Amino acid sequence: MFKKTAIAASVIMMSITTAQAEDTYRIGITQNNVGVDSYQTTYESAFEAAAEEAGNVDIVVLDAGGDVARQIGQMQDLIQQRVDAIIIWPTNGQAVIPAIRQAHNAGIPVVVTNSKIAEAGLEYIAAFSGPDNVQQGISSAEMMCDALGGEGQIVQIAGQPGYTTAMERAKGFEDRLAEACPGVELMETQPGNWNRERAQRVMEDFLTKYDRIDGVYSGDDNMGVGALNAAKGADRADEIIFIGATNFAVGYDAIERGEYYGSIYQSPVDDAEAALQTALDVLAGEDLPKMNFFDTPKITAENLSEFDRPVF
Repeated sequence: MFKKTAIAASVIMMSITTAQAEDTYRIGITQNNVGVDSYQTTYESAFEAAAEEAGNVDIVVLDAGGDVARQIGQMQDLIQQRVDAIIIWPTNGQAVIPAIRQAHNAGIPVVVTNSKIAEAGLEYIAAFSGPDNVQQGISSAEMMCDALGGEGQIVQIAGQPGYTTAMERAKGFEDRLAEACPGVELMETQPGNWNRERAQRVMEDFLTKYDRIDGVYSGDDNMGVGALNAAKGADRADEIIFIGATNFAVGYDAIERGEYYGSIYQSPVDDAEAALQTALDVLAGEDLPKMNFFDTPKITAENLSEFDRPVF
């Protein structure tokens, strides 16, 4: 019933044969950068599994490898293939708008997944499906305020520069921090590019530069654990509060060990399934809101037992 055929290194074609072939939808997805972290790898596997379970979907899965020009080319290729719908996990929320507009003009609905595009492009998409990244930043700021008691000096390790998720989490965090606990000073922000080793080097620089750091906010747990590792190496981890987002397994384990204060629980499986379902609802003519968010609650040692350990 289920066939998987490799077209190229970055292309996976999945065909599902059904008795009602006329009801089968062909949906293309172009992802941001599958190889950058285990969240995106798990997302891809979950998306493929959801398509198989649906039973009436042929999917073309593409990976932009973090390259904006490649993703624009993939969008154009999917338009030429006349797929029924396109799902895009944007590499850059501004730069991909012309390609999304091209799909819209060709009559192909576009669903944006995980990371929003710039406001100027919203009129060309059918829907967005993913986490509310501004709210995630707000929630992380509230945890930082609680952990520090409203006073302290902190640093921030942000995600990839120019990437909407990174910008929205940072904005939500910074705005809420200033509002909820003005006694906490954000001394500096540097990008960690979603990479643990890069974040560790950034944190090492922070530790050299600042004699006092009371807290670190990282745009995801992959980077947060990199910061934790740097602080351990400098024998300063016990004096610092670590808070992240997108709770990775390494972050979950660090919370369990008492080394990491908290994070935001976000499932790549929920993310992938929601994206596919949103595209199917659009194709079925369902009346959907433009923005579709799934729940991403705070997770700390107090409620850790309520959540399964992430698989990524």
